[in-house]
Amino acid sequence: MQITASLSVQRAEEIASSLDLRKLPADFYANPYPIYDWLREHEPIRRMPDGSLFLTRHADLVSVYKDAHTFSSDKQAEFTPKYGAGSPLHEHHTTSLVFNDPPLHTRVRKIIMGALSRRAIAEMEAGLIELVDSLLNKIEEKGGGDLIEDFASAIPVEIIGNLLGIPRQEREPLRAWSLAILGALEPKLSSTQEALGNKSVTEFKTYLQGLVKERRKHPGDPEHDVLTRLIQSEAELTETELLQNCIFILNAGHETTTNLIGNALIALQEHPQALQYALSIHERNTQEIRRQTTHFDQNSSEKMSFEAPSATQWDTAIDEFLRFESSNQLGNRRATRDFELAGQTYPAGTLLTLCIGAANRDPSVFDKPNELNLARTPNKHLAFGFGIHQCAGLSLARLEGRIAISRFLQRLPNYQLTQAPVRGGRARFRGFLKADFAVC
Repeated sequence: MQITASLSVQRAEEIASSLDLRKLPADFYANPYPIYDWLREHEPIRRMPDGSLFLTRHADLVSVYKDAHTFSSDKQAEFTPKYGAGSPLHEHHTTSLVFNDPPLHTRVRKIIMGALSRRAIAEMEAGLIELVDSLLNKIEEKGGGDLIEDFASAIPVEIIGNLLGIPRQEREPLRAWSLAILGALEPKLSSTQEALGNKSVTEFKTYLQGLVKERRKHPGDPEHDVLTRLIQSEAELTETELLQNCIFILNAGHETTTNLIGNALIALQEHPQALQYALSIHERNTQEIRRQTTHFDQNSSEKMSFEAPSATQWDTAIDEFLRFESSNQLGNRRATRDFELAGQTYPAGTLLTLCIGAANRDPSVFDKPNELNLARTPNKHLAFGFGIHQCAGLSLARLEGRIAISRFLQRLPNYQLTQAPVRGGRARFRGFLKADFAVC
């Protein structure tokens, strides 16, 4: 089933040669990769109409990520004219972890990472399996559904809701708030998007103020409850920093993980060989468990300890899904001083757009980069970023992806899309809004 629209070389060159992120045509959103390929080959450091640089080579992105002193993540210069100083969107996006440099970045990341330790994430697995299985039970009962609404988006909302200790009956607005706030990060912002984004920040902030008040009276376990952990670190955070980084945690953990799961299950419909490989992982794991069980029965004096080969194989597959259709396609940095890139000198103040989607298909790093190869190793993708701003929740995202996708395929191996899925229509975040399917 063809889902990704084809794009001729001529059309890709036409779009690339006049590329402006504020004026993107519909076929860019449908399939940007041929455009990225053309830019990487002919104009890897592209001067954009607004004077910024658009980077598409893997090596160039890595060099920028590595040098956090030269390339700042602070977005005051971009977001003040975009949102207006003092607006809810401006306050949120200039205070959240991802759009800041040390020391704020260092303080907040350290607090959050304390609740995302290896042990804490491992303890989430049983609950995650229970959640995924309950969603699959409902899908089986209905004989299908929407891959995004009924499955992919429901998982991270519950996980992040648990991390923040948000009562389950109060989680309904979370997805809409997140989509609106992140939608306002698009290069071209409509008045409708701006209004909805500001409204969503205000509503979420008001809700959190009540939640924080309640949590101060009845603290949770700071080893698992991020909100309690942030509250107990108030000596290091202002009230605004606390509230806005709770909003950031939802946004960072929700949209990207929804896209990972949705993009993967839809890509498998378009790439039948990859689907067969994914289905075979479960079969190989079943055979290995049988072999180990037989070995144990024959050697009953040995301690019973089963390895799970599928976990490693699925981690490899998840990394390939992330590379092939990166949930987050674009990042930005601003130079704090003059710098050199690929032999050319550029001045301080230069804004750079890092095209993660292009770097993850760079043929100098990835063999046959436009193929979905679930056994690809090594896989030096940049879907989680690199350096000090590498995604704090990457281990959790991998766990969610592995459990969700593997158990979906185990239960519903013959699922079929019933109509063309609806893409999100955004340049920065690549995913789907709707994907109806049937259980065959």
